[in-house]
Amino acid sequence: MLQRDRDRLDELVRRVNVLPLGAGALGGNPLGIDQSYLARELGFDSIAPNSMDAVSDRDYLVEFLSWAGLTQIHLSRLAEDLILFSTREFGFLEIADAYATGSSLMPQKKNADSLELIRGKAGRVAGDLVGMIMVSKGLPSTYNKDLQEDKEALFDAIDTLLMTLPIAKGVIETLLIHPDQMQAALRDEMLATELADYLVAKGVPFREAHYLVGQAVQKALAQQVDLRDLLLSEYREISNLFERDLTTWLDFERAVERRGSIGGTAQASVEAQLAAAARLLK
Repeated sequence: MLQRDRDRLDELVRRVNVLPLGAGALGGNPLGIDQSYLARELGFDSIAPNSMDAVSDRDYLVEFLSWAGLTQIHLSRLAEDLILFSTREFGFLEIADAYATGSSLMPQKKNADSLELIRGKAGRVAGDLVGMIMVSKGLPSTYNKDLQEDKEALFDAIDTLLMTLPIAKGVIETLLIHPDQMQAALRDEMLATELADYLVAKGVPFREAHYLVGQAVQKALAQQVDLRDLLLSEYREISNLFERDLTTWLDFERAVERRGSIGGTAQASVEAQLAAAARLLK
């Protein structure tokens, strides 16, 4: 998500890098200003083609605020994942003390306040975008004083991102990961899809395989046992295609490794994603 945000920002800069100088108050100027020279010297890619539009155009701010809002939303989603997985119920990771605070009530509790604030700021930046759109929606051509409201939204969005991006970076750099807790959270029912794929490999359409495995799940739930604890005879009551080798499909490592598609979970695929991320960071 964040790489898409980087790409979008590059594209945005190229599109909005338009010189408005020379438009005057609304009708251009009679002073023979060399706008092409100004554009080259100031680093603009092009010149505003219409003077009346140039003085009232705030599309570039709306585009930037849209980018900023979406970027902040992506940070918010990341924050939510980390908050959720750091709770006692999951315990998959731990936020460093530098990015957490103590509870005002419970001495033993660590609050992921930095991440909660990142999540909360998403509403603020989205509000900056909506505010700018509302300012622009009913304006006639050329400049109107309403447009002085653009500064507050722009500066607020920039200041917010300048605060939240480094915090998100710091949280990630200092995370403590608990793989043992992740391993302990694995449950056999997570492998039900593997049994469906097992039947698909034998020629059963996935929709039918999904239904058949659902019956096996119901059997296991009724007996309060895991899928691997059901007898082969019980599986064969559902479908004669179940054979002794079905237990080899009830394996988490195999389930992960089977998904070797681009962006998948297999080790080689994950390593490729990590290598791509490293190249992007350079």
